[in-house]
Amino acid sequence: MTLMHPTGPRGGSWPRPPKALQAARLGEPPAGARVTVAGLVLVRQRPGTAKGVIFVTLEDETGTANVVVWASVYERFRRAVIAGRLLRVTGRLQREAGVVHVVAEVIEDLSSLLDRLLDPGFRPDGVRAGDQP
Repeated sequence: MTLMHPTGPRGGSWPRPPKALQAARLGEPPAGARVTVAGLVLVRQRPGTAKGVIFVTLEDETGTANVVVWASVYERFRRAVIAGRLLRVTGRLQREAGVVHVVAEVIEDLSSLLDRLLDPGFRPDGVRAGDQP
């Protein structure tokens, strides 16, 4: 059973953390909503003019999610931010000039799940090869 957040102003609902919201649905929750996104790390940027802020772009099967990591959050989750290949990020939704960002509060490194793709018989739906669905 998926836990759903109460209806937002646009009439939609979205999964509450820790269930991840697909990138394509980031336009649905209102600004300030607490959401969780997950995806492969495409880009990590730490511009010199950003005062210690790191920008991370995650990709899932529906698109990309922009994540803002403030210096204080980076210090708490440094290893995940630096080395993670697959991340789950929980934070507040922010909209500015038509761009949607998730301002990170918690960052989890789920990269170890990628190794399961190499397991003999692995299927993404959780059914093992040879088993009946």
